[in-house]
Amino acid sequence: MSTAAENVIVTRNLTKTYRDFWGRPKVKALNSLSIDVKKGEVFGLLGPNGSGKTTTLKLLLGLLFPSDGELSILGKPATDVTKNEQIGYLPEESYLYRFLNAEETLDFYGQLFNMSAAVRKQRTRDLIKMVGLEHARRRQLKEYSKGMTRRIGLAQALINDPELILLDEPTSGLDPIGSRDMKDLIIGLKERGKTVVMCSHLLADVQDVCDRIAILDGGELKVFGRVQDLLKDQGVTQIKTSKLPENVVEEVRALLAKHGGSVMEVDSPTTTLEELFVKTVRDGAARPGQRYIPPAA
Repeated sequence: MSTAAENVIVTRNLTKTYRDFWGRPKVKALNSLSIDVKKGEVFGLLGPNGSGKTTTLKLLLGLLFPSDGELSILGKPATDVTKNEQIGYLPEESYLYRFLNAEETLDFYGQLFNMSAAVRKQRTRDLIKMVGLEHARRRQLKEYSKGMTRRIGLAQALINDPELILLDEPTSGLDPIGSRDMKDLIIGLKERGKTVVMCSHLLADVQDVCDRIAILDGGELKVFGRVQDLLKDQGVTQIKTSKLPENVVEEVRALLAKHGGSVMEVDSPTTTLEELFVKTVRDGAARPGQRYIPPAA
C-alpha cells in the first residue's frame, strides 16, 4: 500500500450490508474492502453485475454510509460533505436538462459551485473545446447523440475542476471513434494530475487507460494490482526481433531446443481491431474518395 500522502482514496475493511424493513441483514453488498487509489492515477473498478461496484461508488460519493470499516477521500472522512467540492462524477446515464444547450448546461452547474460569471464563462468555453463540442455548443441536448451526451456529461463532471473524477461506464454506448476519444480524454486528465476512478464492463477500455485495477466479485476483492503485472504470463518468455530469414529462425529453434525450450509461435505482431477501425475511419476523413479495390482474380 502507498503512504497516506500519496493516496486520494483509502478504504480499510469497508463493508456495506443492506437490511430489510425490520432492520435484519439482507444482503452484504461489500465485504471488508481494503484498497488505496494513488494521486494522479487512473484506477479501474471491475466486476460482474452485483459485485459491489455501484455500492462502492455510492459510498465514495457519500450517498450511502458504510456498515463497518473506514473510508477516507482526499484526506477527509467520507461523511465530510466539503470533499464533494473536489469530486466530479459521471454516472452511467447522464441526467441532464434536455432543453438546455451545452453552454447553458455548464453555466447552470457552475452556479451550483458558486462560481462567478466570468469563471463560469471561461470554464464553459474551455471544457466545450476539450470535449470537442464547439460545433454543437448552442444545440439543445435533446438533439445530441449518445456520444455527444457522454461528452457533455464529462464536461459537467469537470466544471468544478475536481481533483478526483469518478466515471461509471464512461464509454457505454459509444462507437469505436467515440470510445477512443473518451479514453484519450481520460488519459489527458491523468496528464493534468487528476485522479480518475472508472467502472466499466469493457475490459479492453480498462486495459488501455488504467494503471491499476481492483476486481470485485460477490462484494469481495479478488484481484488488486498494476494492470501490466497482472496480465503478464510468467510461464512464457517473449522475445521480439526484427524480421529474420527462415534459416536464422531454424537456428534459433535448434538453440532453444538445446536448452530445453521450444518456439511456440513465429509470426508478425498484430494490432487490435479497434486500432485498425479508428485508423481506417481517420484515414478516410483525411483522404476522401479512397476505397478498397479487390485484387484482380
